Amino acid sequence: MSDTAIASSPAIAIIGGGPAGLMAAEVLAQAGMAVDVYDAMPSVGRKFLLAGVGGMNITHSEPLAPFLSRYGERERELAQLLADFGPDALCDWIHGLGIATFVGSSGRVFPTDMKAAPLLRAWLHRLKGMGVRIHVRHRWLGWTVDGSLRLATAEGEKHCKASATVLALGGASWPRLGSDGAWQPLLAAQGVDIAPLRPANCGFEVAWSEHFREKFAGAPLKSVVLWFADGSGKEYRKQGEFVVSDAGVEGSLIYAHAAALREEVARQGRATIHIDLAPGRDLARVQAEVAHPRGSRSLSSHLQSKLGITGVKAGLLRECLSKEAFNDPVRLAEGIKALPITLGEPRPLVEAISTAGGVRFEALERGLMLRQLPGVFCAGEMLDWEAPTGGYLLTACFASGRMAGQGVLDWLARVR
Repeated sequence: MSDTAIASSPAIAIIGGGPAGLMAAEVLAQAGMAVDVYDAMPSVGRKFLLAGVGGMNITHSEPLAPFLSRYGERERELAQLLADFGPDALCDWIHGLGIATFVGSSGRVFPTDMKAAPLLRAWLHRLKGMGVRIHVRHRWLGWTVDGSLRLATAEGEKHCKASATVLALGGASWPRLGSDGAWQPLLAAQGVDIAPLRPANCGFEVAWSEHFREKFAGAPLKSVVLWFADGSGKEYRKQGEFVVSDAGVEGSLIYAHAAALREEVARQGRATIHIDLAPGRDLARVQAEVAHPRGSRSLSSHLQSKLGITGVKAGLLRECLSKEAFNDPVRLAEGIKALPITLGEPRPLVEAISTAGGVRFEALERGLMLRQLPGVFCAGEMLDWEAPTGGYLLTACFASGRMAGQGVLDWLARVR
């Protein structure tokens, strides 16, 4: 596209080529609008592609009520976003791209080939056929005095006058893929109310001993139950697995409770989780197995044969229990069933899978238009919501993109 075309284009501008931005572009193009998508990276959908490397978890098959509950304090707002484009509608949309899906044993929904790339290729092919123009290596810098969009390119700064703008710039996790949070001061300068960005679906620091860190960093703890109670007495409990990292703990079981753990650390300076290393066996049975005569066998061999406590589980027991407790059968059994681990600060935002905070819903009108900036809409992870992994993040990004696209259409119909 030439400089002149950019400067005079009456098209709708989408800033950000992730799922939310591309979905907004599709809604608008389907309505016959001219659409330009601008992305700072050399290609679009980079975080989407990386998220699919280990298996593209697109959404979740659970009933809508528990699905919506995953959005915590923003359940009401996300329910509005998902009303027209929830998990079932998202699956139908994917099937319309020629991508088959299946439901895994956990209830998570995946493309049959488990990959994101074929889905993105099919989608971009459709968008191109609709006339959507995609401009990469175009970084948004804000607005000029006359309201034109400022775009940094390899050829220098360019200006674009758009009939409406959708901002879908992501949060601030994985900045090397484009979501660096650089939009915050640009919107704050316009008076937009923004909740501070914080890590979500993140690991937490633990003060491991050097010996434990060197021996077990990277080791997964499988088939355990994590539970903790926050300052208000609310209890959280879930079975799954997590990973001992060099800095602390991470993985799906930690991410599932990350929001509550982060808030507890913010209030108290720390949070204590408890790990059941032998789920399926009650405390009385574990006490009996621990106290069972072991003859000439070492305690480690005894715990392995009787309770399957070995490797990182055995190491964690020795790391978290005192020598006295470890040699007391009653206290040892209690530790196996409820091993306390004290968590410190969340790991840095750049390491997080996703972001909490962002443009507050209170700063938006219906259709996700900014109250302070008529004709400017926001979508995706830059909005103030969060959710655990499991397909909830992507589903809400897609849905918010659709709502922003429809919001643009509704606004243009009113002002034209």
